[in-house]
This record gives sequence, structure tokens and C-alpha cells, in this order.
Amino acid sequence: MLDLTTAALAAAAGVLGGAMNALAGGGTFATMPALLAIGTPANVANATSNLALMPGAAVSAWTFRGELKPVGGVSVRTLAAITFAAGLAGSALLVATPARAFDLIVPWLLLVAFLAIVFGKGAAAWLSERVTIGPATLLVAQGLLGIYGGYFGGGVGIMTTATYGLLAGETPRQMFAPRTLMLATANFAAAIVFTLSGLIRWDACLPMLAGGLLGGWLGAHLGKRLPSGAVRAWTILVTAATTAVFFWRAYG
Repeated sequence: MLDLTTAALAAAAGVLGGAMNALAGGGTFATMPALLAIGTPANVANATSNLALMPGAAVSAWTFRGELKPVGGVSVRTLAAITFAAGLAGSALLVATPARAFDLIVPWLLLVAFLAIVFGKGAAAWLSERVTIGPATLLVAQGLLGIYGGYFGGGVGIMTTATYGLLAGETPRQMFAPRTLMLATANFAAAIVFTLSGLIRWDACLPMLAGGLLGGWLGAHLGKRLPSGAVRAWTILVTAATTAVFFWRAYG
């Protein structure tokens, strides 16, 4: 069992992580370092973080429910169904992945997300002039995002922001509602697998989960008041910082 100070740290990380997920994604980068700091193995920390942030993501998605609309001509129900199935597959893949391989893979995925966000708007315009990006492309991309969300989850909100901007021309602010719903869906699918596999550290998960609920609610209400430029700047800052940290952790 955690002592009171460590439990408070877990709860505070949950508040920050829940708020980050509601605003731009990347909440795992608040919760995973806290779990690693208290001696949790990386794969267990990832699974525990995923479950702890799931209710907060659900609260955020519920808060944004009035803003839900099709993305790139595809209904959110279809996207959520794909995300759930892919999330189950991704989380099963994590259970079978050695912890060291997991550490080495993640920074490169985050770097792709960072580049997509920074250059996404220009890249979307360039692509639209040369190719037709239809619903089928978005469905395939959503499946890959679901697998990633189940496998790691860290930065999946950021990667979803980048993907929707690139393929559907959506701004970060327009993506709050569908992104948070997909995040909650992927987390829910992964939570099922991680719980059945015994990868959850419950003494840290429960206070972190409570903090994530509060943070998800606060972040969603704050997000409704923020202009699109502020959301984009925050997204880029979070992505750059977390990508650098994970490269340093894996290769430093």
C-alpha cells in the first residue's frame, strides 16, 4: 500500500493528466512518470495509467457531447466501434511486448505525432491539392490509432489531433469532442485486457483515477473557453516536451 504522500502524488498526477487529455491529449505524460517514480515497471505503469485516466476521459467526452459531429464524413459511432476493436488488439499486443522493446518504440511514435501537428495544416492543404482523402483513409487511420491507443495510449490524443487535422481538415478546437470520445473508447478497451492480464497496480491506480476524474472535468470546462490558437500552442508544447523526455529516457 502507498503512504499518504505517495497517494497524494498519484492523485495530483491524475488531475494533471485528466486535464491534459481534455485539452490536447498527452495525459499519460503526467501519470506515467509519477508511476515510474514510485518504482512501477514501465509496462505496468502504462497499463495502470491507462485505466486511471479512462474515467476522466469519459467525463470529458460527456462534457463535449453536444459538439459531436461526423469527422471527414464518417460518423462518430463508426469511428468509436473501430477504435474499440483496435484498442483490444493493441492492448493484447502490449501484454506480449517486452518492457525494453516498449521503451524503444514509443519515442519514435511521438516524434511522428509532433511533426504531424506542426506541419499538419500545410500538409493537409498540400495533400488535398494532389490526392483525394476519402472516408476509407480515415477509417484505416482510426484503426491504427486504436491499436496505438490500446498498446501505449501516451500521446494518442495528440496523434488523433494530428490525424484529424491532416485527413479531415479539422482544427484542434473542433476535435475536442470526437478526440476525447475516441480516447475514452480506446482506454476502455485496453482497461478490459489489462485488468484481466493482472497488469494494474491498484494501490496507485485508485487515487490516480480519482484525480483523473476531477482533472477531466476541469480540463473540459476550461477547453470550452480557450481559443483555437491557444489550444494549438499548448498541444505543440506538450508534444515537444514529452517526445524529448521519452527519447532521453530510452536512449539517454
